[in-house]
Amino acid sequence: MATTDTMPAATPATVDNTAALGEKPNISRPVSPASVADSFKSTTSQKPPGETPASSAKTTTDSLPTWTPPTDGPQKTPIPHPSPTSKPSPQPTLTSEQQQKYTAVLSAVSEWTNVPATTAKNAPSSPITDHERMFLTRECLLRYLRATKWNVPSAIKRLQSTISWRREYGADTFTHDYISPENETGKQVQLGFDKDQRPCLYLNPGNQNTKMSDRQIHHLCYMLDSTIAMMPPGVESTALIISFGGAKAGTIPTVGQARAVLNILQGHNPERLGKALILETPWYVNTFFKLISGFIDPVTREKMKFNEDCKIYVPEEQLIKREGGKCDFVYEHEVYWPAFGKVVAERREAYRKRWEEGGKRIGEFEAYLRGGKVKSLRETEEAEKKVDGQAAAVAEGVEALKDRKRKRYIARLVESALTDGIYLAVLKLPGHHQTALVVRPIDMTMNFGLHQGDLTMPGRVCVAAPMALDLQAGRDGSMPVSRSIIVMERISTHAKS
Repeated sequence: MATTDTMPAATPATVDNTAALGEKPNISRPVSPASVADSFKSTTSQKPPGETPASSAKTTTDSLPTWTPPTDGPQKTPIPHPSPTSKPSPQPTLTSEQQQKYTAVLSAVSEWTNVPATTAKNAPSSPITDHERMFLTRECLLRYLRATKWNVPSAIKRLQSTISWRREYGADTFTHDYISPENETGKQVQLGFDKDQRPCLYLNPGNQNTKMSDRQIHHLCYMLDSTIAMMPPGVESTALIISFGGAKAGTIPTVGQARAVLNILQGHNPERLGKALILETPWYVNTFFKLISGFIDPVTREKMKFNEDCKIYVPEEQLIKREGGKCDFVYEHEVYWPAFGKVVAERREAYRKRWEEGGKRIGEFEAYLRGGKVKSLRETEEAEKKVDGQAAAVAEGVEALKDRKRKRYIARLVESALTDGIYLAVLKLPGHHQTALVVRPIDMTMNFGLHQGDLTMPGRVCVAAPMALDLQAGRDGSMPVSRSIIVMERISTHAKS
């Protein structure tokens, strides 16, 4: 649950409907009021399925502060921001079906009041905390849906299992001081970002400094959570760089430890691994990976790259020299560790404050929480309601305008009919009864509010006068009626009924 520096939110769009409401009738160039209302809706209130500020947010390098390497010695502290040349991968747009499944998961988890304290069967439950609710972002729910191949019940079950596991494992209780002894030799270091702006976590088994214990696994869990805290807006995954240079056979984890690590990565951090670069692998490491390959899911396996050139994936200026980059990094625990703890704590606190300011919403946007140029979920919903209200007001105004236009046109035509004469006609619509209308032929093309083509004759338009028996007939633009109007007889020029 990470954050970055606060960035200004985008100015909400406004809609001016004055022109639409004050529009004067144009006899020579007809416009359908219904089409005006529809076009307004299409550019304001209607969005493609699943497109939201979270999924459509684009975080450019211009929105992030620039980092420059030190000139007075080696790099000894975390690199706070990605390279200006890197860009986050585009976020996928949900299909309508995926959006429905997301909505189902969101509805289910929003109703949680209690969660089991452990993963054991029939474990006692306790109230869900704000910290746990904050974990349930929109992107989090989508990650679990993707990991379960969009199976709604499975995604809900796994989300609850992760919260219970974090309670049971104590993942949110590990402190910086508790983990410190495990990292005195720099066996795990978060440094820099790859070309997709994913924060890089270096694992150096050759720097192993402690005996096998639970705290070694706690160390990885803590560093993974801290690396997630370093993510910039629009980024959801990490890059692991695992170098076995200098590692001895005795420093390789056991199969049991490997399975525990995979449970953390695959079971409770799904879709968090963007890339794993595995370097300098001796024969016993290859043997080790063969032993545990059965526990690695196919999606994770595809992201693992063995002994490839790291510069393909990481900008040279942010890649450690040892791995072929230009970053002259030296690990000094008394310098790096306090600095890393400070920046992670600051970003977590900013993340939490934004969540509270946004109304403590389940389903909040991570891009907003990390300081991206997007609105919060609450602001987005309020803006959508405002736009929908504007659309309704314009549509209502257009309907009123259409009615006023119709009345003005009819009044004008009836007045003219006293001089030119009016005609009785029969309108024949397929599947409808015949409707008697009083009409007057006009020697020009005109549309006074009905769909274009309604009540038309070749070269002229027949307009319904107010004494028509049924003005509703023939308004469906899908029915061509131009050849179904037959002028029957002329009525007296003095008729006013």
